[in-house]
Amino acid sequence: MSETLTLPLSAPTGSVSAFVMLFALTIGHAFADFPLQGDFLSRGKNRNCPPIPLADGRKGPENLWAYLMSAHCLIHAGFVWVITGHVVLALAEFFLHWAIDVVKCEGKTAFATDQWLHILTKVAYVAILWIGWL
Repeated sequence: MSETLTLPLSAPTGSVSAFVMLFALTIGHAFADFPLQGDFLSRGKNRNCPPIPLADGRKGPENLWAYLMSAHCLIHAGFVWVITGHVVLALAEFFLHWAIDVVKCEGKTAFATDQWLHILTKVAYVAILWIGWL
């Protein structure tokens, strides 16, 4: 017998449902951080990278990196919202993902540390829902 998952997932009530939610959030993270990020967002969200010219060769807007970082973090927030059904967690994801990625782009953490911090935020979301704080 196969079980069908519908989104948003219900708040975890035990270790199996907590693992399922964490697994779903981790899959969402993998989609958002790799194929949905692409080279344009990956390079452009880093304020220390050279500015990305527009298609017609003109210079892009000032602080383009902040717009691109925000777009990247909104993609992540969208996955958290769709999977958990909680806008509060989506907002937390937006701001936490922004902070973690800025620290990485400033060279204060390595890639692996960045990824583990992102996964730990997902663990925290599952714990918050399991405990019943939301």
